[in-house]
Amino acid sequence: MIKTIEWTDEGVRMIDQRVLPNEETYLTLQSCEAVADAIRTMVVRGAPAIGVSAAMGLALGAKQSSAKSISELEKEFNGLCEMMSGTRPTAVNLFWAIEKMRQEFARLKSENSDLNAIKAGLEAKALQIFQDDIDANRALGRFGAELIADGATVLTHCNAGALATAGDYGTALGVIRGARDAGKRVAVIADETRPFLQGLRLTAWELQKDDIPVTVITDNMAGHMMKSKKIDAVVVGADRIAANGDAANKIGTYMVAVLAQRHNIPFYVAAPITTVDLATASGDDIVIEERDGREVTHVGMQQLGPEGLEVHNPAFDVTPHELIAAIITDRGVALAPYSQSLRKLAEETKSSAA
Repeated sequence: MIKTIEWTDEGVRMIDQRVLPNEETYLTLQSCEAVADAIRTMVVRGAPAIGVSAAMGLALGAKQSSAKSISELEKEFNGLCEMMSGTRPTAVNLFWAIEKMRQEFARLKSENSDLNAIKAGLEAKALQIFQDDIDANRALGRFGAELIADGATVLTHCNAGALATAGDYGTALGVIRGARDAGKRVAVIADETRPFLQGLRLTAWELQKDDIPVTVITDNMAGHMMKSKKIDAVVVGADRIAANGDAANKIGTYMVAVLAQRHNIPFYVAAPITTVDLATASGDDIVIEERDGREVTHVGMQQLGPEGLEVHNPAFDVTPHELIAAIITDRGVALAPYSQSLRKLAEETKSSAA
């Protein structure tokens, strides 16, 4: 099991994904501010992992608070929530986790007059969010495995594995692992995923650790591989799924989906139900994060482009729901029309949690 994020007595421990695969370095973040900075600078990335990290960061901030009253702690906690909300705009799991922690604070405040009990309760909630994510991805993997044929070669884009979640299985790679655990022979072709190279650096590293056959290609080779009949299915993750099924994922995903449709290859999106945002009507309403142009012009410290170059670096794009064959969640597989199937799965989730 890859330990992406851990709660420890010293702080929130994370594997530094910026230096993989050359270094397997773990950082212990000793404040909520440090966790927020780790999310912002992509020490940790992937929508579910960002949500878990935010919850742990908020629990850590509350634990370390020197507030003398519940009202003082609440004011401080709300400030930490606002700070955490400003780290990354696209991944809905971030805002879902923050809201869950706010709700837990309100519940604990109504039942307790003891500061330590509230702090302990927030820690317990963060650990529950962590475990729920691992359980959700295991379930998602089981559902998704049924869509993967024995002997299939699957293309994936970006990293939606254990590193993008609380650890263990992952979302898109959870489907791959689920197929393997069901006894199916499966191989992966991983897009390198420019400009941050999550496919080359992270997906390939994970799959090698799991002894799952993986071949890396550059992003502009995907069409050729499909035309050559070397790809049987595409499975990607998502950072936000709108109510109509439009899915935001790493930049370049839309291009892969268009190619898959052209070559009659099923294109699947895999994400926990917490990534479904019913309050967002369509992909047109999803905020797309713009990142530093240096990620495009440099690889590490090596500059590739000329000085003063104008760079556009959106971190995500949106794949329209018409291009998606199915959306695989931990509550089941949603099929078109997604406006109905996703809402049904989300409502069933609420009912079971009540």
